[in-house]
Order: sequence, then structure tokens, then C-alpha cells
Amino acid sequence: MLARSNLRFFRRAAIAGLLLASASIPALAADSIEVTVDRAKVMHIARPADIVIIGNPAIADATIQDNQTLIITGRSFGTTNLIVLDAAGNAIAEENVTVQPDDDVVTIYKRSSRETYSCTPDCAPVVAIGDSADSFNAIKDQITAHGSLSDAAANR
Repeated sequence: MLARSNLRFFRRAAIAGLLLASASIPALAADSIEVTVDRAKVMHIARPADIVIIGNPAIADATIQDNQTLIITGRSFGTTNLIVLDAAGNAIAEENVTVQPDDDVVTIYKRSSRETYSCTPDCAPVVAIGDSADSFNAIKDQITAHGSLSDAAANR
């Protein structure tokens, strides 16, 4: 009888200890900042930032707009992390950054090739990660030529 009551006591004490220990551990899962590829999002921070670190700069980029405003830009699909430090090296923010594809795109597969179109509301070809090299390069060349025309007109 004494052994059973001791066993119950130890079980309750163990459960109470686990509950107290888990209450003091900070949550490990942080909210993710979601950005669309080729778009930017504003992030406000509590204190002035000195250093911004992106785990994988191929996925996202961050620039300091002013001492308490960051601009996060999606570069490629995926998830990376963002760390913001103050001048003393203390962490101001530690966040996951998830870059997602644009919702208004249509992807066309022709056997082994792939092309992407932005349909907002009319469809036009766009450069997208994962498109076939021929389609990607043709669109990229057109965008570059168009930009050159705009630059030439602006410099007149």
C-alpha cells in the first residue's frame, strides 16, 4: 500500500516538474515572414539595427531602410533565416523567411520544357526559376532590351 502511494506521488511530482519545465522554455517555432518571389515586404523592428544577416542570400535579401525599418525581398523559392543585431551585437530579431511563388502565374509544360506566364488579367511571359533555358533566356533578353530602351529615353 505504501509502495503504491509513493508511486502515485512520484508520478504526480514528475508530471508537475515536466509542466513547470516546459512552461519556462521559450517557444522554438517562430512565425515566418512570408514574401512573394521578386517582391518586397517592410519589416519594422523594436530597436535600431546595425547588422542584418540572411542565412541564404539566394532566397531572400534584406536592406536597412532606416535604423528601425528593413526591406525584405524575395529572390528565389525556399526558406531561410533572418537575424538582426544592434550595435552591441545583441539580437533584435530572429525570424524565418519563406519565399513563395506568385499566385497569379500559369505554368505551361510542353514535354520537357516549361514556360511561365503572369496572368493579371492578361497573360504575358515572365522569367521564372525552373523554366526551360530557351524560354528563360528569350524572356530575359526581351526584358533587358526593353530596359535599355527605357534607359536611353531617360538619358535624352
